[in-house]
Amino acid sequence: MALHNKKEKNFSEWYTELVSEAGAHLADIRYGIQGAVVETPWAVKIIRAFEEMIEKEVEADGHEPMLLPTIVPEAYIKKEKEHVSGFAPELYWVTEGGGKKLEEKFYLRPTGESQIFPMYSLWIRSWKDLPFKRYQSRITVFRFETTTRPFLRGREFNFFETHNVFANHEDAFEQIKHDMAYCENVIHKKLGMPFIFVRRPQWDKFAGAVDTYGAETIVDGKVNTVASTHDFGQKFARAYEIMYMDKNEKKQLGWQTTLGPGLIRIMAGLIGIHGDDYGLVLPFDIAPLQIVIIPILFEKKTADVEKKCRQLEKTLKAKCFRVKYDGSENSAGWKFNEWEMKGVPIRIEVGPKEVKEKKLTLVRRDTKRKEVISEKDLDKKICEYADELLKNIKQKAETELKNSIHDAKTFAELAKTIETKRGMVRVPWCSIGLDGQKCAEKLQEETSTKVRGVLFGKNEKAKGKCIMCGKPAKHIVYVAKSY
Repeated sequence: MALHNKKEKNFSEWYTELVSEAGAHLADIRYGIQGAVVETPWAVKIIRAFEEMIEKEVEADGHEPMLLPTIVPEAYIKKEKEHVSGFAPELYWVTEGGGKKLEEKFYLRPTGESQIFPMYSLWIRSWKDLPFKRYQSRITVFRFETTTRPFLRGREFNFFETHNVFANHEDAFEQIKHDMAYCENVIHKKLGMPFIFVRRPQWDKFAGAVDTYGAETIVDGKVNTVASTHDFGQKFARAYEIMYMDKNEKKQLGWQTTLGPGLIRIMAGLIGIHGDDYGLVLPFDIAPLQIVIIPILFEKKTADVEKKCRQLEKTLKAKCFRVKYDGSENSAGWKFNEWEMKGVPIRIEVGPKEVKEKKLTLVRRDTKRKEVISEKDLDKKICEYADELLKNIKQKAETELKNSIHDAKTFAELAKTIETKRGMVRVPWCSIGLDGQKCAEKLQEETSTKVRGVLFGKNEKAKGKCIMCGKPAKHIVYVAKSY
């Protein structure tokens, strides 16, 4: 049974229905504080699965884990002016403890820079300590967002961050490329979500960064930033006195970078990009339950069918598959709907006919097509289905992203494209430096779109004039509405 709301006709209501208890039951918003969402076991398992993939990527590249407190002294954030001004409106302050006013108030971590870098100034001493690579995962951050929505914007949410220090900018910038490779390996190749990396304009970079790069996907025609990586230059090193003694025994400032894969944004992408009118569609590797076994009984429970189902479950579990035999009293049709809604990649149906003929009926979640196979071919088919499902949803998402990028040469063309199509629009632009900010503000005021940045890694040559001010165009920028 399909969801009541159709994805193509009413995405917003479809998304809400799918996330809620009536759908795949991923989040409960009834906690009592706006933006504080209770994530269900199903959602937690999905997020942990791809978070582990990211952890493996960064650890393979030399990062070590660390875990800092959630609370941060007020003095820490004041050390970098751009950073404090950027995050001040979003901070949650703690002013009392044990019923008494605190002598020094502290705040709840919105991101890690201001709490981590005072420690780096103590830990890093010599050029021998570099490169210094650390990361935090399985933590929460707190930001007072004005608008909230499950897995897109929250006031308390899951967070992952790397923080690195290098001896020179060349090594730091090389790390930026590594960060992009992590995202490509996990978000695109393993989760099937394509994106483009853009370099943000100077007026829209991370507070305190020299440059910011964002991984942009499209969900229902709007940009969903699933990761960002930042080049801090020496700005934070100077503010927090992160220095090392070089080989000539001279003190030098470090060069820093950070990566922030947006865990909740990735989750939103999985829901919004791969999901369909029947529920979630999950890649095999991150599905909390990879295989569900359902008995097909026409009158009453049959001992040999139940025995075969339990045997299959035991055999597949021994091979480390996440599998469940659904022997509940619910009808087969109810079970089909339930596990399709949750995105279980493979369904195995077992009835008297299958038992007698030593065959199995398999159904792949993305296509919903049935295939009867011999029992002896099951292992091979599971691997084939897992690969084919990922390939299918990835190709579909790649096509959708490609078809969501349009071109416009003038403001009139842009306005028409935004009105009739959805996605990102490439337009000629005067500057992504601060001198281009007025054009961006005017664009946002008149079209509700933002300049996302210029494509990283490819020099898209600009021709003609800026669509806003008419000055000679220096860049091709990507413009879009965003979450």
